Amino acid sequence: MKKMKYITLAFLLSVVSLSVFAQDGESIWRTDFEAAIKEAKAENKPVLISFAGSDWCKPCIKLTREVFEDQKFQEYAKENLILVLADFPRLKKNAIPKEQVKANEALAAKYNNDGAFPLVVLVDGDENVIAKTGYQAGGSENFINYLEKVINN
Repeated sequence: MKKMKYITLAFLLSVVSLSVFAQDGESIWRTDFEAAIKEAKAENKPVLISFAGSDWCKPCIKLTREVFEDQKFQEYAKENLILVLADFPRLKKNAIPKEQVKANEALAAKYNNDGAFPLVVLVDGDENVIAKTGYQAGGSENFINYLEKVINN
């Protein structure tokens, strides 16, 4: 029973942590893909889409903790990326609005029709896929190096 409480607590913390905030309190994650594309075009930045199962997918939680929550990644993202979170929670208490579910499903139909979790898709302002990846060991520094490599090719 104690173990279940700790697992539940870990999942709740991961759900909260997916709402990663920059130091100034402004959320660095968006949920509106169309608005993110407009912003990406205006700022000449790629869009990073994270397909996550925030309350059930262990590799998603690991990616969030090791990369997305890290200050280095947050600073890099703020300067170089537009971030979009397409979350697919399973627990009723973590349910997202129906409109957001539909938007996330449409995004998944376009970029994640295999249903991979976690899946990170990098697209340009014209919605063309630059790269796709999942969890990568090595923390935020390794992930940033990967992003730099695929963006600059």
